Amino acid sequence: MYFLDRQRGSDGSFIYRTGKNFNYPLHRDRKGNYIVKSGETLRVSMTSDFFLEEADMWRKEAWDIIHERPDVKFFLLTKRPERVLSSLPHDWNDGWENVMLNVTCENQRRADERIPILLSLPFKHVGLMCAPFIGKVSIRKYLQTGRIEQVLCDGENYDGARECNFDWVKELHDECVESNTTFAFLGIGNNFVKDGKHYRLNSSTQKLMAYKSNMNYKGKEFVYNLKSPLGFPLQKEEMYVPYFPDHCLTCSMKIICNGCSNCGKCKR
Repeated sequence: MYFLDRQRGSDGSFIYRTGKNFNYPLHRDRKGNYIVKSGETLRVSMTSDFFLEEADMWRKEAWDIIHERPDVKFFLLTKRPERVLSSLPHDWNDGWENVMLNVTCENQRRADERIPILLSLPFKHVGLMCAPFIGKVSIRKYLQTGRIEQVLCDGENYDGARECNFDWVKELHDECVESNTTFAFLGIGNNFVKDGKHYRLNSSTQKLMAYKSNMNYKGKEFVYNLKSPLGFPLQKEEMYVPYFPDHCLTCSMKIICNGCSNCGKCKR
């Protein structure tokens, strides 16, 4: 994030509320239909942290938007699980069906620090993000709880990237297979080590190499009991169906991706 901000001449430490797209889940097309379809997944604040203290003043409005779209899945990611409980809306109770909380676990220290807090929180859906994956991580004892729905893994990118070792990826993959938990190896990173050799590849090749490693694993399904904005249970035929053009078929992120909106730009 800081690397990309420097390229744009921005200060990555500056915390701000986004402009016209803050309420993007509520945007409609000319016919009055929501642009974000029922069943889609939106990843929230992915270049920041949803539970930043500096964002406390805007979070209620964000929760209100999430509550208004019970037909859409919202993916939240944080390095601050200790702040989550005090930041939940008053009507949260035991969790909203359309929200998944993930914590980052880049090494064993952070995994043992954050996962127990995650598992103590009142959420219907939880997952782990081992990214940037910069150290061996074992999560077997946490996977055995049966609560963790997916584990995402990616190497580090940009300046001074620390190594991501394929042996660590394989061990994490094997633990997920053992517990029948979805595992997604999203990219090898800028400093990838396999069989003692270092590989430095561009971003698109990183995803292709991750896909070719055959590490992705689709585990047991977890049901999101989504409802329409009017409160009625959604049927399968009412849900968005992802579309994947040919170039998506070898992308490592396909296993967790919303798919393409089929806007036609690729053909042009």
